[in-house]
Amino acid sequence: MAITVENVSKEFGAYPALRSVSLSILDGEFVALLGPSGSGKTTLLRIIAGLDYADDGQVYFGSQDVSRVPASERGIGFVFQHYALFGHMTVAKNIAFGLKVMNRRSRPSKADIEAKVEELLDLVQLTGLGTRYPAQLSGGQRQRVALARALARQPEILLLDEPFGALDAKVRRELRGALRDIQRRIGVTSIFVTHDRDEAFALSDRVAILNAGVIEQFAPPADIQQRPQSAFVRAFISD
Repeated sequence: MAITVENVSKEFGAYPALRSVSLSILDGEFVALLGPSGSGKTTLLRIIAGLDYADDGQVYFGSQDVSRVPASERGIGFVFQHYALFGHMTVAKNIAFGLKVMNRRSRPSKADIEAKVEELLDLVQLTGLGTRYPAQLSGGQRQRVALARALARQPEILLLDEPFGALDAKVRRELRGALRDIQRRIGVTSIFVTHDRDEAFALSDRVAILNAGVIEQFAPPADIQQRPQSAFVRAFISD
C-alpha cells in the first residue's frame, strides 16, 4: 500500500506541530521519520494512523483519501514503545486478540486463528513461547509479541512509534535486524519513528528528517550522508 501525504498542517494551540508537510511512500517501502523531540515526527505518524486529524491537507492510502477515516477502519498495524500487552493473557492470546474481536462474518475459525498465531510466533522467533505470560518474557521478547500482534490481521501498513525506546542497546541492535528481516519477508509498507540516527539509517530505505514541523530532507540514508541539503541536516547527522 502506497501512502501519500499532501500539504498536511497541524497546530496544538498556537504551536505549529506540522507545516504543510508532503511525503510519498512507495508500496512495500520502509521509511523512518527522524528528528529531535518536538520536530513533528510523532504527530505525522499519528495523523497517518488516524489517531489525530490534520487541520489542513490530505492523507491517501493508494488512491483512497483517508484523511477523515477513523483509525479502526484504516487497516493498519501499530507497535508502540511500551508494548501495551495484556498482562493477564498468554502470549498466544495476546497475538490472537485482534482476530478474535473481528465481527463474526469476517472472523477466522478457531483452527485458523491458532495456525496464524503459530505462524507469527515462528516469524518473530518465539516458537514454543505461546503459553507464557508477558511478565515471564524479556523486554525484547515482549516487543516481538507486540509486533506479532500488530501483524495478526495482515495489515497493509505497519506503523512503529519508537518501538525500541525502552530497550538497552544490545537488544535494540538485535531487534533492528529482526524487524528489517521480517519487513522484507512480508513486504508490508512500514513507517518507523525514531530520534536515533543510526537506527534510522540502518533500517530504512529512505529517511525523512524533520525539524520544527517541516521535512528538511527525504532521501536514502547514503544520499543524506553524502549530500545533506540543509545546515540543520548537516549538523544533525554529524552530531
